[in-house]
Amino acid sequence: MISVIIPNWNGAHHLPVCLDSLQQQTYPHVEIIVVDNGSHDESLDVLARYPDVRTLALGENRGFTGACNAGFRAAQGEIQVLLNNDTEVDPGWLAAVAATFDAHPEVGLVASKMLLFDQRDTFHTAGDYVTPDGLAHNRGVWQKDVGQYDHPAYVFSACGGSAAYRKTMLDQIGLLDDDFFFSFEDVDLAWRAQLAGWRCLYVPDAVVYHKLKASGGGVTASFHDGRNRIYTLVKNYPADLWRVYWRAVLGAQLKLAWEALRLWRGAAARATLRGLAAGVVGIPKMRRKRRAIQAARRADAAYLAALMTPPYEIPL
Repeated sequence: MISVIIPNWNGAHHLPVCLDSLQQQTYPHVEIIVVDNGSHDESLDVLARYPDVRTLALGENRGFTGACNAGFRAAQGEIQVLLNNDTEVDPGWLAAVAATFDAHPEVGLVASKMLLFDQRDTFHTAGDYVTPDGLAHNRGVWQKDVGQYDHPAYVFSACGGSAAYRKTMLDQIGLLDDDFFFSFEDVDLAWRAQLAGWRCLYVPDAVVYHKLKASGGGVTASFHDGRNRIYTLVKNYPADLWRVYWRAVLGAQLKLAWEALRLWRGAAARATLRGLAAGVVGIPKMRRKRRAIQAARRADAAYLAALMTPPYEIPL
């Protein structure tokens, strides 16, 4: 069985499209769980019209990580999938995900082909990647889909908007880090998975359409992006790669800080600066988490470096 976990906060206007597309899946064994973060719109009324959907009403906003982790803990599936509420999925999406896990026991994460909801010939992501400076990116973002990503390949990460995970892997490496609350939690989990020896496979037949930035962004995202980039680096960036790329890593963080200082009159820039400061304050806590993550490492530096350099994939 596959469990699909949808975090929701005031997404009543998105839910019908998302849930209707899930009910049209060709894969027969699907559990749908919507975790509501204390919505004050009509979300719960909308969900009441879907008796086959399990609703977990948290009554408060626990962030993306809190909602998703509540869904993970309640889910029964051997495959557990995170899906944004502002998406529509192709009817064969879950069948492609399930077939991939069946055929590839080394794979712990599956990345979908995510296209823009309103421009269905344009990519949101063909799997995410991290560059040697530690920054994360959407592979193929804004590119027209002309078949350039129509082949499966190992990539660094699955975008949390439609990330599929093997439960066996989650039991080993843990769930999303609740200290992140929102943003970069998917990259952090991918780092932990890659370091532990699991692989992430991009599957072009698993198609999802996403209303990009409909469910996030603004000052909140700027703060958490600034903080969680630092959290992710401190927890996960391996020492052997750090010795090679430390100048690029520090340079990227300094550039982000300088850009925010230059634009400090803007609310988003000030939020980024607050986030960077919070990230620095949180370094001791993240270093404590780092010890266990690095001790469990199985991946070699060459494999990780190959995923972090163009074309940001390793062919099957």
